Amino acid sequence: MGKRIVMVGAGLSGAVIGRMLAEAGHKITVIDSRDHVGGNCHTQRDEDTGVMVHVYGPHIFHTDDEEVWNYVNSFTTFMPYKNRVKSTVDGQVYSLPVNLHTINQFFGQALRPDEARDFIKSKAEDIAEPQNFEEQALAFVGSDLYKAFFKGYTEKQWGCSPTELPASILKRLPLRFNYDDNYFFHKFQGMPEDGYTPMIASILDHAGITVKLGEMFDPATAGDWDHVFWSGPLDGFFGYELGRLGYRTLDFKEFRYDGDYQGCAVMNYGNADVPYTRITEHKHFAPWESHEGSVLYEEYSRACEPHDIPYYPIRMVDEKAMLSDYVAKANETTGVTFVGRLGTYRYLDMDVTIREALDTGRAFLAAEEKGEALGAFLKSPV
Repeated sequence: MGKRIVMVGAGLSGAVIGRMLAEAGHKITVIDSRDHVGGNCHTQRDEDTGVMVHVYGPHIFHTDDEEVWNYVNSFTTFMPYKNRVKSTVDGQVYSLPVNLHTINQFFGQALRPDEARDFIKSKAEDIAEPQNFEEQALAFVGSDLYKAFFKGYTEKQWGCSPTELPASILKRLPLRFNYDDNYFFHKFQGMPEDGYTPMIASILDHAGITVKLGEMFDPATAGDWDHVFWSGPLDGFFGYELGRLGYRTLDFKEFRYDGDYQGCAVMNYGNADVPYTRITEHKHFAPWESHEGSVLYEEYSRACEPHDIPYYPIRMVDEKAMLSDYVAKANETTGVTFVGRLGTYRYLDMDVTIREALDTGRAFLAAEEKGEALGAFLKSPV
């Protein structure tokens, strides 16, 4: 007889785990406080323009994980999409990530790849072991490119000096000595033809799954279920009793334009005196469609308050200390597994979220077969 299992959150984690366990014969209830499935991946058609809007900011699917790619394509049709980001700095528009075109344009050069490598090496500062984001950037590209493309943007995005951020953040940003302006380098890249929400709704479309929207789950009732998968904030499960983990949140100022406003999906603004980090023009996320009108977001980053939507875990020293305490509490809790970006307090791309959800579902089924209980985390957040 199948177990009664609740997924708290109707985003990617809850949908993927729920589908797998439903197919194995368990009775799944998915509960979400919002009035839609999809979590922050939620998309919807704008009534006036017909543009598919990424309601909580843009989500671009990219992965090298072939199983994950095949999985999402089994629930929707993915269309080809390459993310080509631009950046406006001091009244000029450049390509990101920093590539050979960016370097030549910025410095007024016509360098070949090998010449550009030597040129940037001459600009880079000799810092053997960078201790923070700023030192890492200076060691990578030198002062000029750092100030133009990284310093102001980072200050706005994280609300602090780059000297306070770990060097590891910048290690994810590529520097290219060719003219490749595809922001991501993964084998599989695309966008769901009809948006993410129908895709996730399709994953949840199973006779063994009941979806309840607009409802809050009370952690005190966790014992009423055979197992709980919690994709809400880790600290929220415990009523924030040890304090609140730090997040950055985003505010979106929507505006409309008759025509094509910026000619690309994402335009960063590197100067610190421009209050928003970027402008996203949503119709360009679906280049196979044609729309006269346009829907755009100015994106502002700030510290997350109690009633805001958390986006980016900060994971600074104070947060990591508190996180260790919450992880200890979670490991003492039975019948609950914490999943997803919020549940594990880690920055996870969509493909990694799905990969971990698939692995978590399989781990649950394997543990059940052995008569064992699944622990609090598939991968420890600390």
